[in-house]
Amino acid sequence: QVQLVESGGGLVQPGGFLRLSCAASGSIFRLFAMGWYRQAPGKQRELVAAITSGGSTNYTDSVKGRFTISRDNAKNTVYLQMNSLKPEDTAVYYCNADALTVRGGFTRSDYWGQGTQVTVSS
Repeated sequence: QVQLVESGGGLVQPGGFLRLSCAASGSIFRLFAMGWYRQAPGKQRELVAAITSGGSTNYTDSVKGRFTISRDNAKNTVYLQMNSLKPEDTAVYYCNADALTVRGGFTRSDYWGQGTQVTVSS
């Protein structure tokens, strides 16, 4: 199993910034792509940004130029730097990881964090 622990959410004014972190732990043999999703009230969960183990990234159009995803493979941690935040960025942000675990055998599965609230409001 893999545990994903997120941190860094909170309340920020429009134009402000936040940095989210997500640390993976458990019986990890290898982490493949990691990403951040978000879900606003009444809306479906959407991909915000993703990064491969090699560092290739992709972003949803609404955050391009404002958000930056990065990862530290040695620490099994992914980050999301969010700048120039807007009220429409308000949502619960979830960390996601595609991981190969080893415990009696190899298993590749998708894992989710518990979510961290980001609120952008004046």
